[in-house]
Amino acid sequence: MKLEDLKKAVDGDRGVELEEGDARYTVAVAMGTCGVSAGAREILAALMDELAARDIVDVIVTQTGCMGMCDREPMFEVRAEGAEPVVYGDMTPEKTREVVAEHLAGGTPIEEYTV
Repeated sequence: MKLEDLKKAVDGDRGVELEEGDARYTVAVAMGTCGVSAGAREILAALMDELAARDIVDVIVTQTGCMGMCDREPMFEVRAEGAEPVVYGDMTPEKTREVVAEHLAGGTPIEEYTV
């Protein structure tokens, strides 16, 4: 994946602009150097692609730096109002798509992928 492709995935117009309070979830993908070298770009792309494929428009996707668990990269955090954050680690594009289906679309975190 090229940087231009990543920018398109991140900046892609999904037709909806959300404020923090308008979203069911906020997902922060760890994009520190350790995360990027472990595959965070592919995770971000899979996340954006799966949200678009499922027409899920009430999730804010952001980037963050290193979360301090470099050995568990690539990783991302899912936050919902009034709930403890859920941190997913050792992610692959396939696992990311599962998280979108089960957690972001269905409301049930996948415990075996959490840190």
